[in-house]
Amino acid sequence: MSIRERMSGNEAVAYAIKQINPDVMPAFPITPSTEIPQMVSTFIANGDIDTEFIPVESEHSSMSATMGASAAGARALTATSSCGLAYMWELLYVAASDRLPLVLALVNRALTGPININCDHSDSMGARDSGWIQIYAENNQEAYDNFIQSFRISEHPDVMLPFMACQDGFITSHAVENIELIEDDKVKAFVGDYNPENYLLNAEMPMAVGPYATSPFYMETKMNQRLAMKNAKQVILQVAEEFEKISGRKYGFFEEYKLDDADYAIVIIGSAAGTTKDAVDHLREQGIKAGLLKIRVFRPFPGEEIAEALKNVKAVAVLDRAESFSACGGPVGSEVKAALYDAKSNVTTVNYFYGIGGRDYTVESATSVYEDLIKIADGSMEPEQFKYVGLRK
Repeated sequence: MSIRERMSGNEAVAYAIKQINPDVMPAFPITPSTEIPQMVSTFIANGDIDTEFIPVESEHSSMSATMGASAAGARALTATSSCGLAYMWELLYVAASDRLPLVLALVNRALTGPININCDHSDSMGARDSGWIQIYAENNQEAYDNFIQSFRISEHPDVMLPFMACQDGFITSHAVENIELIEDDKVKAFVGDYNPENYLLNAEMPMAVGPYATSPFYMETKMNQRLAMKNAKQVILQVAEEFEKISGRKYGFFEEYKLDDADYAIVIIGSAAGTTKDAVDHLREQGIKAGLLKIRVFRPFPGEEIAEALKNVKAVAVLDRAESFSACGGPVGSEVKAALYDAKSNVTTVNYFYGIGGRDYTVESATSVYEDLIKIADGSMEPEQFKYVGLRK
């Protein structure tokens, strides 16, 4: 029987870590992820888990120590946000190319500057091409559930890639919600033990991690990373199917909310999906066929599946919570549009920005986007790309 509890998103992730009981957790504090290592260190001090906690001098050091522990054969993880992730930048690429199955709890926060501690996705979206699996949570329940699935996906022999479990800073990380926890023994059995085939401390199989690769070898390494990311798609679905058996909660690449017969759809990531669902419900009461596609898995990107889910709508708005400064869209918008193009879809698509630096995104904000889509679909409004939702006049 599941355990009903009230927890913040950070508490939920820390509790999942307690249930997993990893071998090593190096960490350096940064708002709004600080509570996660703080809570885990308390579990350790109280004797609840025997994880080795390593206090380090910076985020660069925390990722370095996590990589070293993982390469040595330990189940390892860390947590960070915003500029902390940026300080790890070099090592994100190294961890992925070294095929280290470690996990990072990322609490999304805007990157400086100007200095801002509120939520947007500029930190993780900036790292979208570093070779990490990225999965996003809408709420505290998903933050907990995603983390429990993370090591199973990352450590799968067909994958062996680092995993970024993302949730929205303050909006979910610090807000308290009712959630359902899974019993400790079920989590332990689901996650299982980590028994790597090759690792640095295995005296029977000497190996190198992160060697110098000249041009005859480098490209093959990248190709193998690509294949691993492609393999992750099927593994993510397999793990989600097994997770449903112990939790009753179903997960996939994305969630479709009233999308089956929708004429107008918003595509979005993270906590703002909940706000958008409220807008969908209000519009449905008025007879307007609004729908939502909430992306959960951004890496590997499920482009074909997204295009298939959106094939019957009249107009789509892809909402980005991060600028890419390409002058032609945001990261989510660019990839969804590319997927629709590859699928030869003729659905009219606009790409908007919202919630940058924690700007409020309300039901009224979402409704205004649907109102634009209605006008675009009936020809009374020309599609305008790259609007900022809620921008002050």
